[in-house]
Amino acid sequence: MTKHFQILFSKTLLKIVLTGLLGAVITSIVVLSSVPPVSRDALIHHLAIPKLYLKHGGIYEIPWAIFSYYPMNLDLLYVIPLYFGNDIIPKYIHFTFALLTAWLVFSYLRKRIDVYYGLLGALFFLSIPIIVKLSITAYVDLGLVFFSFAALFYFLKWIENRFRLRYLIISAISCGLALGTKYNGLIVFFLLTLFVPFIYSRFSREQGVPAYKGIGHSAAFFMLAFLIFSPWMIRNYIWTGNPVYPLYQTWLGSKKGDSDEHSIERLQKSSTVVAEKSKGPLGHFLIRKILFKESWWETAIIPIRIFFQGQDDNPKYFDGRLNPLLFIFPFFAFYRIKNNTSFLRAEKKVLLAFSVFYLFYTFLQTAIRIRYFAPIIPPLVILSVFGIYEIFSIINEHCSLQTRRIYMGLVVLTLLVLMGMNAAYILNQFRHVDPINYITGRVGRDEYIERYRPEYSAIKYANDNIPNNSKILCIFLGNRSYYGNSEMLFNYNLLF
Repeated sequence: MTKHFQILFSKTLLKIVLTGLLGAVITSIVVLSSVPPVSRDALIHHLAIPKLYLKHGGIYEIPWAIFSYYPMNLDLLYVIPLYFGNDIIPKYIHFTFALLTAWLVFSYLRKRIDVYYGLLGALFFLSIPIIVKLSITAYVDLGLVFFSFAALFYFLKWIENRFRLRYLIISAISCGLALGTKYNGLIVFFLLTLFVPFIYSRFSREQGVPAYKGIGHSAAFFMLAFLIFSPWMIRNYIWTGNPVYPLYQTWLGSKKGDSDEHSIERLQKSSTVVAEKSKGPLGHFLIRKILFKESWWETAIIPIRIFFQGQDDNPKYFDGRLNPLLFIFPFFAFYRIKNNTSFLRAEKKVLLAFSVFYLFYTFLQTAIRIRYFAPIIPPLVILSVFGIYEIFSIINEHCSLQTRRIYMGLVVLTLLVLMGMNAAYILNQFRHVDPINYITGRVGRDEYIERYRPEYSAIKYANDNIPNNSKILCIFLGNRSYYGNSEMLFNYNLLF
């Protein structure tokens, strides 16, 4: 990168700027995280269930909470700070996985290009709006992103090191941890299990190794990843008869009776929208057509629109934001791919194939939310940086000194505009989250929570005036039970 930019910047200045911007993003996220949790899924699931486990003295079945059957690798980490009465540290834990992912991105790019492109990739990743949004919440998506990318990272190392088994083992363990973090890890698991024999057979011919051994490697990957994931499967099988409950009940069945989930279904079937949804696996497209008046072509190009049209808290625009750079620059990574080594060509193709297959599988299977696509962000960041590298290489090789300054200036300006979108998002988060008033004590904890969760005043009243061994039936509260001290039930089956 220094040879590319030495016309515009000195080596020292470039390193200072990139490191300073990276430090500013990390500091901003830490400050934004330093407020009480008010995000929806944290209050209904990622903090609420660990709090119930602590109160109960261990893991137990919670039939009315369908999300309590999900794998909970990260949620169990949150038990530790919750035990000591701190519900802000879980956000820092979640952000730590973003930092670990940024380190993997940096490590890969530093080796493939240089340290400056590595810093640029880490900065890209950490400043992308959806990563910022997730980093300041106590969710689990960043854990899935890290373990998924670690599985992919060591899969690529397995290729680079001529199929040394230890890298495949680390990849499989990482994949198993992704499975144990969120069910979306199943997509990563199936993709990498299929990639193993395909890549092995491709390179084994060059090395004179029997291609059929790739099947054995794939089987080993499959079994080890499933072994790591198995505790959650065993738990669910004992409780429900379905190891991945509530998924695939049509195929795997379930011992669950008329649970809260089925009660809600009965309530929802009175709605035309949800009744239509039940007619096919792609019903979420029909819902978008009815609710958002989308035409067929608008729905068809959602895999492109998500890079340009995202908005927080707006399901029409995918409840999150990415950055156009993730769509634009990866194309340039393949411009002169024939000049790359065979291993680098394979790596780029694997990164692209993983991103495309994951994107389209998720697009076809579930409601469209940006965070559901988050595991494709690190591979796309790497391909984007490769694209930038190729652009600058072409300019250096084919332009005169004067023309080079102009074209490089235009590319740098484009990057500044796109990165400026990320900076604007972070500044807007300071206005929305308002951490400074809370950190400085101008706004108290109760006042802060009530500003974002109006029902908190009623919950606090119940906490102060109702015995803790009481049971409260909650309606129209959206399952947000975390702040309640009494047992808060959302079992709508009681209405029948």
